[in-house]
Amino acid sequence: MEDLGAAFGDAFRLLIALDPDLVEIVALSLQISLGAVLIAAIAGLPLGAAIAVRRFRGRGAVIVVLNALMGLPPVVVGLFVYLLLSRAGPLGPLGLLYTPSAMVIAQAVLVAPIIAAVSRQIIEDLKEEYDEQLRALGIGPGRMIATLLWDARFSLLTALLAGYGRAVAEVGAVIIVGGNINHATRVMTTTIALETSKGNLSLALGLGIILVAITVAVNALAMGLRATAIRSAHA
Repeated sequence: MEDLGAAFGDAFRLLIALDPDLVEIVALSLQISLGAVLIAAIAGLPLGAAIAVRRFRGRGAVIVVLNALMGLPPVVVGLFVYLLLSRAGPLGPLGLLYTPSAMVIAQAVLVAPIIAAVSRQIIEDLKEEYDEQLRALGIGPGRMIATLLWDARFSLLTALLAGYGRAVAEVGAVIIVGGNINHATRVMTTTIALETSKGNLSLALGLGIILVAITVAVNALAMGLRATAIRSAHA
């Protein structure tokens, strides 16, 4: 218990002093996760909206697959991206393996299905609510998608936050494609795993506290945006 108490004390001292190593790791983690969510949003939001608006053969199967992809095992995604970026892979010549860019790609692959599936449900519910008005105005599918995406912007932000929460807490995929290289690809989750195995609990606990704080903040922000969306809908 004394060792644990000392570790917590050292962890808080690292936080208060803004330890350079800790700040570097946190900054890289946020940068990678934000980049991954941005890429995933660019792909996932239009895809989810298109599936919600359009009717085509096999749509039910596409939705089932999309929902299933939300539970992709991170290590499998990491292996898939590793094979793509390795020297023998199709993207090997780009030299992205064991770089932050590879970690962004892996996280984006994990997050995109979440954003697409959640946005599909949000847009589909909204379309059912405004379907008659949209048809009366003669709005085509493309403009309908843009209109619904804008109208559901607050609700869709919760989808992005859910994706960000998944990305920033991910460890399996990023450690495979990033290599957990010090001062290069070491992020919060991989550092916590490494430092815990080494017995350096102070840094691991400090990063754990920050990670929990980020998770709480993301969930609080999502709840706030959801309440804003509800108020806007009833305004």
